[in-house]
Amino acid sequence: MNAAFGWVLALLAVVVGQVAYGWRGVLLALTAVAFWLLLQFSQALRVMRNAALRPVGAVDSAVMLQSRLHAGQTLAQILKHTRSLGHKRSDVPETYAWQDVGGDEVVVEMHNGRLAKWQLERAEPAQGGSVPGA
Repeated sequence: MNAAFGWVLALLAVVVGQVAYGWRGVLLALTAVAFWLLLQFSQALRVMRNAALRPVGAVDSAVMLQSRLHAGQTLAQILKHTRSLGHKRSDVPETYAWQDVGGDEVVVEMHNGRLAKWQLERAEPAQGGSVPGA
């Protein structure tokens, strides 16, 4: 949700509470807004706690991560999928990377806090290895 839209809704709740129920309505609206903010904070802490339990830049499957990405996602939404903080590649543009055990890597580029581009970089096959089923 857009932050400005959320603050407009909070202000609208306070105004409606004032008009409908007076000071009790304002108190109820402020309580609802505080509860909503606590829920958002709790969700952000849960995502960060889960990310802290895994190695930086590690992901179970880079291909599955790449399939779950879409333009406009925030970094917090990406962290829910990866359950790991990404390796920061650069500041401008803001770029992060996650790699799986096979060496495949997903590189994401953020603009204004939103996912703009992403790319799956496949690992080079091992030299001299036999091809299964050949």
